[in-house]
Amino acid sequence: MSICCPSTTNHGITCLIAIKIKLSLILRFALEVSDAYIKKALGKKWRDNKSILKKEYFKKPISLEEKLQNVPPGMLRTVSELEQAAGKNKNLRTRQASSGQKVGRLQLFDITHRKKDGTPMSSEAAEIMEKLKDKKAEYEATASTDSSVNFEDIDNRIINEVLGPERYGRVRFQGSGVNPTQYFGSTSHQYMPSGSQSQAEVQRLKDQIVQIQASTDKQISQLRAEAAVREAEQNRKYNELQQQL
Repeated sequence: MSICCPSTTNHGITCLIAIKIKLSLILRFALEVSDAYIKKALGKKWRDNKSILKKEYFKKPISLEEKLQNVPPGMLRTVSELEQAAGKNKNLRTRQASSGQKVGRLQLFDITHRKKDGTPMSSEAAEIMEKLKDKKAEYEATASTDSSVNFEDIDNRIINEVLGPERYGRVRFQGSGVNPTQYFGSTSHQYMPSGSQSQAEVQRLKDQIVQIQASTDKQISQLRAEAAVREAEQNRKYNELQQQL
């Protein structure tokens, strides 16, 4: 829930209600994204993308033949091209199944945040990669002398330490269709915000409620004072008019 508090009184009150709702949900539930939310999100993304494609590539004052040649990057124009792409994807899936190697979350981040030439996509991505690399080296050094370290959990713990805890109902780098229970199993709670982190969020929301309430009360007082000034001015003008009559 994105929370924004404009300066106007009405919006401030609406914002206050939104924060109270979020606070009550955090106190009562360990939230996970529902199927309805996923379908709604995907539907909106699909409609938005369809609208953009039509505007950029189809709704132009050019002939139909030119429109057929003017296609988005990566979109196939003919059936033969589609069949060739399908065959290529089938071969890639076969090779993936035969290798039997599972891509770790750190490796997935590294792959998806690099350009074709192998360089990081941005300075922020490069900084995160460096932090992940350093943290993994620390864990591997510890694991070499401590047999209790679970190698399967290292990637998850490193990501939590570098990027912060997972959001409710989300798993980083896995898209909106995967929730913690599906990815981690029944023990997914260990990768969700801890009790102390939840308490910190609750306290932050409570402080925000107090702050917004105080701001709203101040705005209401100002409005009342301004209304009193306007009323006094109207009474003065009315009295002057009565004297003139």
